[in-house]
Amino acid sequence: MASHIPILEVGDVLISTSILTEPFCCDLAACHGACCIEGDAGAPVTLDEIGEIEIALDAAWPHLSASAQAVVDKQGVAYTDVEGELVTSIVNGKDCVFTCYGDLDFGEERIENCCLCALEKVCREGHSRFTKPISCALYPIREKRFAGGLVGLNYHRWDICEPARKKGQELNLPLYRFLREPLIRRFGEAWYAELEDAARAIEEEEGHE
Repeated sequence: MASHIPILEVGDVLISTSILTEPFCCDLAACHGACCIEGDAGAPVTLDEIGEIEIALDAAWPHLSASAQAVVDKQGVAYTDVEGELVTSIVNGKDCVFTCYGDLDFGEERIENCCLCALEKVCREGHSRFTKPISCALYPIREKRFAGGLVGLNYHRWDICEPARKKGQELNLPLYRFLREPLIRRFGEAWYAELEDAARAIEEEEGHE
């Protein structure tokens, strides 16, 4: 029998409750940003985001690989995938064209040769105003849009994110709190406050069981 994951509604958004209960905190020292180079399609993007990416392209261009530059020259920064969704262009059927590599410093910890986003890199350096597609910022939450303006949010459980689940467990940090800023960026402060209320209600209910 298939497992049933409860769904709740916050505003006009349907949410898998696993987003409120699953521990999660990205562990780049363990995964080195593998979610940007694994898979078979690019990151979902909107038409507005494609426009922003094209504006930021000149700044990001030097950080793209030669293969990525060739793909962008040929088909642009995005394409329509087999499901009819606009997604960022990819290299060799796998890597996002905006993938780049570098070292990251977290206090005394240094992560070498980590997969980074060229768009986010140039934004942080002050060369662009666009950081990265909201679908990337929200991952491992995936968004699906339905007729009538209804939006669904689901947690994409992937084996390469096992270190993130372990770290989230150690920190007692649920997914919705780890992704607080991108969730607010996407849906707003008031909506996120409603989400927090829903999470507290679930915690209280589980505490009484």
